[in-house]
Parts: sequence; structure tokens; C-alpha cells
Amino acid sequence: MKTYIALFRGINIGGHNRLPMKELVKLFQQLGFHNVRTYIQSGNAVFQSNDRNASQLSERIGAEIRKSHGFEPKVLLLEPKDLEKAIALNPFPDAVSDPKSLHVLFLASAPKNPELERLDEIRGKSERFKLSNRFFYLHTPEGVGRSKLVASAERLLGVPATGRNWRTIYEIMALTKEFY
Repeated sequence: MKTYIALFRGINIGGHNRLPMKELVKLFQQLGFHNVRTYIQSGNAVFQSNDRNASQLSERIGAEIRKSHGFEPKVLLLEPKDLEKAIALNPFPDAVSDPKSLHVLFLASAPKNPELERLDEIRGKSERFKLSNRFFYLHTPEGVGRSKLVASAERLLGVPATGRNWRTIYEIMALTKEFY
């Protein structure tokens, strides 16, 4: 059985696209997934499945949520090794002490023509970023809420993405350790 991490984009934000984690667990169990664990309401799940095709599995999850809840979120599936790699490649180790200021955008694919110069132009003075294949690291010491860099990153990278702060990444990684 293979372990997956599902990162959902755009659920349970501002009262829109509501999907309580208890309902997500039930839905995953109905899909035949095992050992389903979730972390916070923003859409993070760890589960096991016999399915080996992550792309098809992601589409199947999204379609099932559309049937049951009336909206289809973007679902990015990772394996624990992907999360371990994201942690290992962190270009801002000095920012780990403030985990809410350090983020990773997990990209659906490696950007073909990212507008890195434009991202550099709009970043705040204290902000830093680095693109590393399918990971876009952001250090936003003054917060993400007003960051133009955060608001524009997905569009300027040119690929779908979903972000998590460093604390959430470590919590999700801890959930995967239950399967080893």
C-alpha cells in the first residue's frame, strides 16, 4: 500500500467550499483509502491506497467531492519523499525559528517560463523567495496577508500551486511517520 499526502486548495476559506475534515475522512474511506488522517481545516490529509497513479487518484478525489459537496477543489498529491525533499531543500534555514513566516508553494509541475524577475520586482523589502523545481519557497517576515509576492506567485509562475507554512509542513510530515 502506498502513502499519499493530499493538499487541497481553496477549501474552508472564508465560509466558502466547506468540507469538514470528518466528512473528508468519511469520503476517503468510501473511496477505499486506508489509515486516513487529517490536519487542520484548510485541507491536509495523509492516507494509504493501493492505487499507484497519483494523477488519476487526484482527479477521482476531486470528482467525488464535486458529487458530494458541489465544488471541485484542486487536489495535489505528494508522497512522503516529496515532503522530505521540500524540507531538505529549504533555502532559508534561518527562518525555521519563525515557522509562520516560512512557506512552500507546492507546484503542480515545474514552471516552464516563470516570471522570476517580475516576482523580484514586487516582493517586499524583507521578503525572500526561491524556486526549486516544483517547490517555491517564500520567507515573509511581515506576514503573508498583505504580501504582493504571495498574491501574484501562482500567476507569475504559470502553474497551479497550493502553499503551506513550515509548521503545517512539519505536522503533515509527523502524520506520515505513523505509516513507517
